[in-house]
Amino acid sequence: METSWQHTTVLLNEAAEALLTRTDATYVDATFGRGGHSRLLLSKLGPQGRLVAFDKDTEAIAEASRINDARFSIRHEGFSHMGELPPASVAGVLMDLGISSPQIDNPARGFSFRGDGPLDMRMDTTRGESVAQWLATAEQQQIAEVIRDYGEERFAVQIAKAVVARRQERGPVSTTAELAQLVAGTVKTREPGQDPATRTFQALRIFINAELEELQQALEASLEILQPQGRLVVISFHSLEDRIVKQFIAKHSREVFDRRAPFAAPQAMKFKALERIKPSAEEVKANPRSRSAIMRVAERTEVT
Repeated sequence: METSWQHTTVLLNEAAEALLTRTDATYVDATFGRGGHSRLLLSKLGPQGRLVAFDKDTEAIAEASRINDARFSIRHEGFSHMGELPPASVAGVLMDLGISSPQIDNPARGFSFRGDGPLDMRMDTTRGESVAQWLATAEQQQIAEVIRDYGEERFAVQIAKAVVARRQERGPVSTTAELAQLVAGTVKTREPGQDPATRTFQALRIFINAELEELQQALEASLEILQPQGRLVVISFHSLEDRIVKQFIAKHSREVFDRRAPFAAPQAMKFKALERIKPSAEEVKANPRSRSAIMRVAERTEVT
């Protein structure tokens, strides 16, 4: 019997409230996931409203096919492809950067150290190489840099040495349990309540899916496709993502002066930061995975 993996959408109502300023406009759900945000947005849009969604995950695409609504469409692509939409064509862009619970909970996807499965971690299992394939050939220095830079793991060098030593002695790591055990045997201290493998798994997932690079591209694309007064709403789940979003909004929330032309009019700011929202205590209690979420809201000020 097929297991039905459940997902609870984080900041569901808060995101919809921040995003929707008109009911007759076009909006983008840049990370469809399991469709929680999309379904709520469609329930609030009028007959002339439209919702365009993006997702790399084939399981998300299958879930989206269950939505029978002419106002809705989805593209099997990463959200950096938003830039292919017409300029100034949408009234809001929502990015929920967390991976969905079904991805975490299904051992076959290889995202979690809590269940044994193939060490995959690809959002789109039809393209690219898995984490296991990459670890089978990557150099020790590469592995260490990825774990350090994307996982902020202070034992990155030791973990990389252990991965390469295991590869030379018994063949490459191929399952989530093998990697988790390898890391646990290498990392001797860890924050209370956190599994030793947490940062390593995060780092490898971010790297293999080029998540931070795609986020940068998607944020730049939002500048092009948002209409004046259009909203950008981004939900982040760890500091690396949130730092990128925060710095992007801050960079475009101030006038830019050309030092080579001191008397020229400054380039107008492109965003106005509106809000920073965290889940309520009630939401965190009901869904502990929401505890690290931060939602940032900005508004497009002008289109050049």
